[in-house]
Amino acid sequence: MQFSSAGMGLLDSLLGAEARKSIKRKDSDAGEAGKALEEFRGSFYNEIRTSEGARRQQQRFCGPVVAMSFNFFVAVGIILTNKFVMGKVGFNFPIFLTLIHYTVAWLLLAFFKALSWLPVSPPSKTTPSSALFSLGAIMAFASGLANTSLKYNSVGFYQMAKIAVTPTIVLAECILFRKTISLKKVSALVVVSAGVAVATVTDLEFNASGACIAVAWIIPSAVNKILWSNLQQQANWTALALMWKTTPITIFFLVALMPWLDPPGVLLFKWNIHNVSAILISALLGFLLQWSGALALGATSATSHVVLGQFKSCVILVGGYLLLDSDPGVVSLSGAVVALAGMSVYTSLNLKESKDGSTKQQIPMQNPVSKAKSSENGSECSTVKNTRIEV
Repeated sequence: MQFSSAGMGLLDSLLGAEARKSIKRKDSDAGEAGKALEEFRGSFYNEIRTSEGARRQQQRFCGPVVAMSFNFFVAVGIILTNKFVMGKVGFNFPIFLTLIHYTVAWLLLAFFKALSWLPVSPPSKTTPSSALFSLGAIMAFASGLANTSLKYNSVGFYQMAKIAVTPTIVLAECILFRKTISLKKVSALVVVSAGVAVATVTDLEFNASGACIAVAWIIPSAVNKILWSNLQQQANWTALALMWKTTPITIFFLVALMPWLDPPGVLLFKWNIHNVSAILISALLGFLLQWSGALALGATSATSHVVLGQFKSCVILVGGYLLLDSDPGVVSLSGAVVALAGMSVYTSLNLKESKDGSTKQQIPMQNPVSKAKSSENGSECSTVKNTRIEV
């Protein structure tokens, strides 16, 4: 105790009273900062414990620009990886590759669930189980037939089939949800479709069986995007929570599709470390692609997501010409430039509509305040009203 008192006395003589106050103030500020951090953690944890709160957090941290940029870069990465897996590695089993993707995704989601990182799902009464079952089944057909179409068709014919998805989505949303689209946006989509068609016409190779698969893929792809977007925007589902519910159903239907669409011989494939590593990297990118696609659909719309896919194809075409000395031809480059211009117009129209919609939503929120003030100060508010009418 004597040593402690002597030490404190020496500290007082060296630092002085003002320095002691500064140290106490810093300790107090550090304590307040720690308390604020704990309160933030607690509020954030409580926020994601409800479906509405988790949905708000997803909208806060992952807006349209972030979600679509995330989806764009992951999509480009998985295209290159899948080309390597099916080309260099020689894994020519598209349905089984899709099955591996969704199995790895389900295992990762189960890991998140065990660590309580998975957002809470909305109450079961808000979303019928038949809707989740239908989404899982449609997702299996959309993903499986897309990979099978890539295998049997040229890139040009695959892109031509993707063009048909856009009017299918517009028509389906009009029939199912009474959604309409402005004439300006229709014109922009026509320009985009025409540009993509011109850009890919040089690689157009017709194959009867491949054409049947491409046509069979169009409707499941459109309905899949519409359901993902609608459930997130209308029923407070987050991307991860919806993936957790639908992925097991998708896996079941992919297993059923394998004998019909995959060639035999998957067990005879060389399952060495190099090949398995490449397939696992593709599966991890597949999980990120599914997640980023769901985020983009929740933040924008099904039509915007299709336009993003076409934007990706045009950027790859133009980028290959500028950076990799590839020569797709003047016609293809002109079509890609026209498509990119149409996508820019469509995106600007979407941003303008979303800005106008947010402004309209903010205006009614001011009315209750004015009503409350009028009830408290009747004569004063009546004078204000009269003044506004005169203005």
